[in-house]
Amino acid sequence: MSTIAEVMSRDVTSVAPDSTIREAAELMDDLDVGALPVTEGRRLVGMVTDRDITVRATAAGLGPEETAVSEVMTEDICHCFEDQDVEDVMQDMRDIQIRRVPVVSRDDHSLIGIVALADLADIGADTDPEETAATLRDISSPEPLSDGGART
Repeated sequence: MSTIAEVMSRDVTSVAPDSTIREAAELMDDLDVGALPVTEGRRLVGMVTDRDITVRATAAGLGPEETAVSEVMTEDICHCFEDQDVEDVMQDMRDIQIRRVPVVSRDDHSLIGIVALADLADIGADTDPEETAATLRDISSPEPLSDGGART
């Protein structure tokens, strides 16, 4: 059984909670990503997505230059640890329908990486292809979240 440490991306860019949503959006554009972990120092405090910026901020009439990431980010997010089994994290991703999960240290919740659905699809023979397909199908399902968790 594989662990998250074997499949996660370690080179993760994050954004500070006091950054503007314009700065976050520009960073997402530069990196070609749809979500960024939000950190204070290296400690994970949330996630901000392109959807948070376009829907939450725009719907509330918030301007990109004066709105802090902390105003639109999701604070209570799913995370995992690098020693967790891939299958357990895949199940969590299916359960709350998220495409990426920040990886944090057990001692101080410092951000050390991120695992995305694409990382899981790339691990090949170590994971049952049917399980990977089920994860993708369940994450992509339009059914509402049962626990109010954030899609990232």
